[in-house]
Amino acid sequence: MEIMEILKQALETGASDLFLIAGLPVTFKVKGSQLRQEEQGRLMPDDTARLIGQIYEMAGRDPEKIRRPDADDDFSFALSGLGRFRVNVLHQRGSLGAVIRVIQFGLPDPARLGIPPQVMRTAEFKNGMVLVTGQAGSGKSTTLACLIDSVNHDREGHIITMEDPVEYVHRHGRCIVTQREIYTDSPSYISAIRSALRESPDVLLLGEMRDKETIEVALTAAETGQLLFSTLHTTGAASTVDRIVDSFPGTQQAQVRIQLAMVLRAVVSQQLVPTLDGGLVPAFEILFANMAVRNLIREAKTHQLDAAIQAGAAEGMRSMDDSLLELFRAGRISEDTALTYCAHPENLERRLKAAR
Repeated sequence: MEIMEILKQALETGASDLFLIAGLPVTFKVKGSQLRQEEQGRLMPDDTARLIGQIYEMAGRDPEKIRRPDADDDFSFALSGLGRFRVNVLHQRGSLGAVIRVIQFGLPDPARLGIPPQVMRTAEFKNGMVLVTGQAGSGKSTTLACLIDSVNHDREGHIITMEDPVEYVHRHGRCIVTQREIYTDSPSYISAIRSALRESPDVLLLGEMRDKETIEVALTAAETGQLLFSTLHTTGAASTVDRIVDSFPGTQQAQVRIQLAMVLRAVVSQQLVPTLDGGLVPAFEILFANMAVRNLIREAKTHQLDAAIQAGAAEGMRSMDDSLLELFRAGRISEDTALTYCAHPENLERRLKAAR
């Protein structure tokens, strides 16, 4: 089987990911579950090398990047009439493998995906920092694509995205949209964002705040009057704030808390949970940085942010447990699923019993 046929099959089956790993058949990930193409037989190392070589040819990319046995590679490419694909090529057990994220052409519809209006409201901010957090594969990139598309259609300005790699392609709408791929259009996130600040930006999308240096530059960018979106691999507002602060030496942490309290506008934490019909649905925790939240961040009382979210329900804040309870009441998820993905099982169990 050729790679073009496999990619078409992935799109037809609605796969979110495709795995090319020696010792396994071609495997699709559909609604969170593996779908192995057993009838095609297991892939041998020569098969994965050949298929990955075809991917590099399609992408117009130099395969020398993965010749070394300790090298891996990340990139994206598009096929006209099919879709976009985000590729990670790796070495495992002496052979080449690849994991490919399948991205449909067109931008996602937030209402159809179940992204609540409170999350979309963050696109209305004119400045500051909005963080979308969650584990890998939790839908952060999709949520950010919806937010950038909202900005692009609702107001004029210059949007600059910096991603590794670019997933969703945004056409110029009311905004000018500049999309830069790290390692292709810029050598690093730090270089890209420093350059972006000289390019008359109104909205910045930084694909990931990976380390202290990137976080430092992002905080500075958010202070200069732009709206900055970014991501972290954290779960919950408290752990997000702690991750940012803990990235710095102890001597700098008090200043970082002050800086973060000034620029933070919202933290949106999300996870994908299995539904009763075999699909996946996003659950969200939403924190808006009101005066009480800013004070807690400045005073290093992040353990009280959960209480601040509960107190801020009238402002649109929502805890993860509230989101799961709402999905249970709507008949979307089971009680066991809600308890598996919640932050406070004992408390949620009582609320679930009352909701039966």
